[in-house]
Amino acid sequence: MKQVFIIIIVLATVLSCNKSTDKSDVLGKSKAVKPVAEKSDFGFNYADFNVIQDTVKNGDTFGTIIEKQNIGDRKVYEIVQSVKDTFDVRVIRPNKPYTMLRSKDKKNKLQVFIYQPDAINYYIFDLRDSVIVAHKKTRPITIRRRSIGGVLKGSLSETLGNARVEAALANKITKIYSWSIDFFKLKKGDRFGITFTERYINDSIYDGVEELEASFFEYKGKIIYAFPFAQNEASGKIEYYDEEGKTLKNFFLKTPIKFSRITSRFTMNRFHPVQHRWKAHKGTDYAAPTGTPITTTASGVVEQAGYTAGNGNFVKVKHNATYSTQYLHMSKILVRRGQRVNQGDVIGRVGSTGLATGPHVCYRFWKNGVQVDALKLNLPNGEPMYGANKERFLKQIEPLKFKLDSIANL
Repeated sequence: MKQVFIIIIVLATVLSCNKSTDKSDVLGKSKAVKPVAEKSDFGFNYADFNVIQDTVKNGDTFGTIIEKQNIGDRKVYEIVQSVKDTFDVRVIRPNKPYTMLRSKDKKNKLQVFIYQPDAINYYIFDLRDSVIVAHKKTRPITIRRRSIGGVLKGSLSETLGNARVEAALANKITKIYSWSIDFFKLKKGDRFGITFTERYINDSIYDGVEELEASFFEYKGKIIYAFPFAQNEASGKIEYYDEEGKTLKNFFLKTPIKFSRITSRFTMNRFHPVQHRWKAHKGTDYAAPTGTPITTTASGVVEQAGYTAGNGNFVKVKHNATYSTQYLHMSKILVRRGQRVNQGDVIGRVGSTGLATGPHVCYRFWKNGVQVDALKLNLPNGEPMYGANKERFLKQIEPLKFKLDSIANL
């Protein structure tokens, strides 16, 4: 009986070893990796070189990077002189990528140096022959049109972000509509449609928005279109117009601060939060963090720039014989008296100087020497187009408007 028991133990051990071996074989097969195709770029097969990829560090120059390859000062000078007609070595900038292709023999000699100032352009310095050659290359760019639309489910930035659209488009749209739409007053559920083009490098790498071709937004129950158009074809200067050829660019911007909120309106009877008494408030308060840029809402000449106990740091701009605007409580004034400013120029920074309980700008508006409520004014518009220009414009926007209206009706 004892012998039988020993035989059973031996058999169990053998079977256990076989089972373990089988499992090991399976695991071994699962670890097998397929050969990876050799990477290539810039027209070179990386398999032919020892490849080093790095970025320019602070303090690096073209010369110091090349010198580290043990090619000697004389050779560095020769390279710089050879490529100067194609590339100014002084323009190399920190954080820009470069690639070095070195020989695979024992010498590990630098063969090719590639510098990328941006995602599209690059320079090749070919050191393989006795004559050093430099080439500027540009990656092929593909432009694709894209349309999105529906209803806003948040802010404009959130809506575009959810659609995986570059954030820069939101800023561009805000600027285009800055004379006609306060984007803080857009509501969830308001309709919109946008047609734009995007760039792709090598037909595959996304490189951002190229241009806005057409758009509309529902604002206070009204659909407001925007179409780019150059009335003067020779200059090519683009302005934006609605579907009837009326310019979107009013004489005044809607607000002196982007992305702010109104905390106090124009009124003849308001309880002053600092003086604790009832008095007129002849302006509109826009709250924003300290340091936020304040822009002049129209072009003109700085009439006053200074400080008073009540206004704090302030700037007043005279736009013409009829209109003037004033901006109070700045933390910093960035213009001087007598200076000419253009619409949208930054003239100061938000602060809380003077009689103020928190950072904001009090925006005041004069018409014919009388302070008025800027939010209730019917401000002048730019000139619309006429004649041949309008005919050309209407023909140009017809397919774009049809596309936008199709989006609106979904």
